[in-house]
Amino acid sequence: MATEAITVRVPARSAGHDFRAIKIVLHREMLRFVNDRTRMLSMLMQPVLWLFVMGTGLGSLVRGSIPGVDYRTFMYPGMISMTVIMTGMFSAGSIVWDREFGFLREMLVAPVSRGAIVVGKCLGGAIVATGQGVVILAMAGLVGVPYSPTLFITLLAEMFLAAFTITAFGVMLAARMKNMQTFFGLMQMAIMPMMFLSGAMFPLANLPSWLHVLTVVNPMTYAVDPMREAVFSHLDVPAAVNAVLNPGVKWFDFQVGVPLELGIVAALGVALLGVGIAEFRRAE
Repeated sequence: MATEAITVRVPARSAGHDFRAIKIVLHREMLRFVNDRTRMLSMLMQPVLWLFVMGTGLGSLVRGSIPGVDYRTFMYPGMISMTVIMTGMFSAGSIVWDREFGFLREMLVAPVSRGAIVVGKCLGGAIVATGQGVVILAMAGLVGVPYSPTLFITLLAEMFLAAFTITAFGVMLAARMKNMQTFFGLMQMAIMPMMFLSGAMFPLANLPSWLHVLTVVNPMTYAVDPMREAVFSHLDVPAAVNAVLNPGVKWFDFQVGVPLELGIVAALGVALLGVGIAEFRRAE
């Protein structure tokens, strides 16, 4: 008895399929975050503790040297950055989780490019991280930052850019990892030095030369500094205090402007996205 072969036709990949895949992955990231309230609270606890506990403690030590400015006001842009960075990295880590439980393999057999999956993951992580940062924005008045629509729009745009870049970095790290423990260990090893050397918790002025070099080569410095510049542009502080707390970034005698800083973050995000896509294509 002859056996009739059954032909299975797989739809050809197209730009429409890729855009739909980006939308679905992005939507899934948002649903996953909204439905995980424990994760939402845990992501907020660390920056809130740093801002209100550490900021208050350090402020008591330097109160006389920075008249008219609450030290928590200085730390505020750094804590926004910490919130979006930690949330973006955790969103990227969900790739490892999906691989462990087999869901990633189901995504990879769909008739869409793997680049579309990575782009959707990065956009989803960036939107989730920016939404988490909005909660910190709502606390602005508690640390002496005015509620200004112009300031908040500027910070939202800068948060999204930083969140996209750090999510792309996390996706690149997670592309070939097989378990969550390895990813989170590597994440902590990478993120903590970047945060401490970004000027999020201390001014960049008058640093020792070796520490100044580390802050300049740290890419997260160029995400934190534009946020601080935006905040201090809406504060009425003495020029001498502004020079200490908001000196900007210098390459030797060249003052790096905010547009160039944002351009560096954007270029790094695109480069990391490209590397992440390349690693993802070779991962499975």
